[in-house]
Amino acid sequence: MRHEYSPFSPMNAVTGAAGIFLGIIVGFVIGAGQAQPGAPLSAATAPNDAIHSPAAAVVNEAELQAYRDILANDPKNLKAATELGNKLYDAGRFADAVPAYQQALALDPRNVSVSTDLGTAMFYAGRTDEALKQLAQSLEIDPAHAQTWFNIGIIRRDGKRDSKGAVQAWEQLLKVAPNYPEASKVRALIQQTN
Repeated sequence: MRHEYSPFSPMNAVTGAAGIFLGIIVGFVIGAGQAQPGAPLSAATAPNDAIHSPAAAVVNEAELQAYRDILANDPKNLKAATELGNKLYDAGRFADAVPAYQQALALDPRNVSVSTDLGTAMFYAGRTDEALKQLAQSLEIDPAHAQTWFNIGIIRRDGKRDSKGAVQAWEQLLKVAPNYPEASKVRALIQQTN
């Protein structure tokens, strides 16, 4: 007697469900290992009203090496330098991010976001005075760059213990960017710091 194949056997259902479950787990693990490129810090991501020092994201060393290899072969690759800086920053490796951001900024000296990211990485690397100098250079590029003003306020308050300087930076932020998405948070920072 010939056995007819039935696609809806209990064994096929169990095997299919197990395969789907395994696929979800593998997808999650792979996705969790792929940190997104770092964006400039924002008040929205800042816990406790401070510049956000991100929890160290999972960093893929092979991906970092790929960016380093690209830069070794093409030192003028702006995207690779910026992405390497962002990946290192997101992983909490701020001192390592500084040279990558410096390379990116040398390639695009008018990029206010890279300049501000460089200054912020310097702050987290313990280089507060250099960070403030870099952020001043960001303002030379764009005097109305709200994120730079926000970060200056935080660094003045937390890095220099300069409440007056922090408030002045945040007031300037509100002056140059009255529609700043986190304006209410900035006003609260001013009230708390005064």
